[in-house]
Amino acid sequence: MERRTIGAAALEVGAVGLGCMPMSCAYSASRQRGEESVRAVHRALDEGSSLLDTADMYGPFTNELLVGRVLRQRRADAFVSTKVGLLVGDQHIVANGRPGYVKRACDASLRRLQTDVIDLYHLHRADPEVPVEETWGALAELVQAGKVRALGLSAMGARAGRRSAGGLYDATVRQLERVQQVFPVSVVQAELSVWSREALETLLPWCAARGIGFLAAMPLGNGFLTGTLTPGEGFEREDLRARHPRFTAEMMAANQPIVAGLRRVAARIGPDVSPAEVALAWVLAQGRHVVPVPGAKHERWVAQNARAARLRLSPTDLAEVAGLPRAQGSWD
Repeated sequence: MERRTIGAAALEVGAVGLGCMPMSCAYSASRQRGEESVRAVHRALDEGSSLLDTADMYGPFTNELLVGRVLRQRRADAFVSTKVGLLVGDQHIVANGRPGYVKRACDASLRRLQTDVIDLYHLHRADPEVPVEETWGALAELVQAGKVRALGLSAMGARAGRRSAGGLYDATVRQLERVQQVFPVSVVQAELSVWSREALETLLPWCAARGIGFLAAMPLGNGFLTGTLTPGEGFEREDLRARHPRFTAEMMAANQPIVAGLRRVAARIGPDVSPAEVALAWVLAQGRHVVPVPGAKHERWVAQNARAARLRLSPTDLAEVAGLPRAQGSWD
């Protein structure tokens, strides 16, 4: 697989990563099977998708344990990205950016991941009760201690499609400018896909201008852009899409022209090309500092996603994808 070098720390990873969250939480609990997920992680590494993205809150904790089973055997093949800063309670999630907590959480993640160093440690969310500079300073100390190689910041709080008076990521950029004064940001992670393009307005250019890598979260639109979901089939109660404004039966039907457009481009390229590959190739085309991190829990989808790294969209293809309609949600 093509390799991409991202961030001031010159982090080298496969052009397409693997989001491990669906293996343990947020999607279709009845379809989560540990052994199958372990095989999927192995397949990702076999394909060159070296970046494995997880977080301590996924599960909570079980996702890091699962990834750790693979790292125990194949640490040299993997680039480990995990996150800190969110605590999962009973029916709620709270931020914790206190320096002491951040350091304890890092040690716990290292144990679960069965490694002595985390390649990329993200601040999952800033704690409104703690100045972000204090939290970032604690993260910087982890780098200096040799427990972490580079730092990232996740900016995934705002749902694409909901408009505000300012840009969607203006607050994130201000936060980034503050923490940059403490220790370099190597990577920013935020949503970017064919149906969620808001990061293109300010956040992605801001990163490009400063040599900061960009991990594109949800590059397949929570599975919608694969073309494998049927409007009205419903989701399990714990599936995050059951409460997502773009996944009501009405909105899924209204957004089918986006998938149809991806299918047209895929068919023009070749009979074996999928809409998902086109969607990922579009994300890859947004800059050499961009690495999509599609979530998957089955070997089949991991292999399909990896193939997108070899797909090169023509100017005509890119223009057609860029011209697809904006996604609709139930708030629109």
